[in-house]
Amino acid sequence: MTTQQTIIKIAIFQKKEIRKILHKGEWWFSVIDIVEVLSGTDRPRKYWSDLKKKLVKEGYSELSEKIGQLKLTSVDGKKYTTDCADTETIFRIIQAIPSPKAEPFKRWLARVGYERIQEIENPELATKRTRAIYKAKGYSDAWIEKRMRGIEVRETLTNEWKNRNVKEGQEYAILTAEISKATFGMTPRQYQKFKGLKRENLRDHMNDLELIFTMLGEASTTEIAQ
Repeated sequence: MTTQQTIIKIAIFQKKEIRKILHKGEWWFSVIDIVEVLSGTDRPRKYWSDLKKKLVKEGYSELSEKIGQLKLTSVDGKKYTTDCADTETIFRIIQAIPSPKAEPFKRWLARVGYERIQEIENPELATKRTRAIYKAKGYSDAWIEKRMRGIEVRETLTNEWKNRNVKEGQEYAILTAEISKATFGMTPRQYQKFKGLKRENLRDHMNDLELIFTMLGEASTTEIAQ
């Protein structure tokens, strides 16, 4: 993965998660996530496949050139190649989806794209926005503090791995699974299944103690590595 594709985040539109990745200096969004949110279908991949054919028939022949195959984190914590597009292309796709959410989504999309520029100029804004998102989703202040601290601990650990030439993706997943098994007796995927989660972020569904134990496991791993 290139340095241009290392920043992956989750944006929230009407309490629905939209994966996005920084690519070529701008945000690219998961087309599947957007199709699912706007269409309301439970088969977004099939919907997107049919929509692509429709757009090409309507004259949008350059669509395939506009879609990027980028790796995004899936529900199992691993990165998979996913259809992504920049803001301009997403606007074109939105126009082809009959949905009452289209107009508010366009406004949201424009705002999210601008937020990246603000975050580059002032990195603290990214942290503030993450806190605001959790607050909007109904989490308590105490939980949010632990979650934010957990993000910092995780970042410290991955920086240590990076300095030791551990490869992102599969090697990160293997090491994370080992920490999870030592902490909870289950891999992240097994833990997701245990909690009845599908696409949801596992750590966002941990309670205070689970977050604390996760931080302890990752902080200890960092110290051992050092």
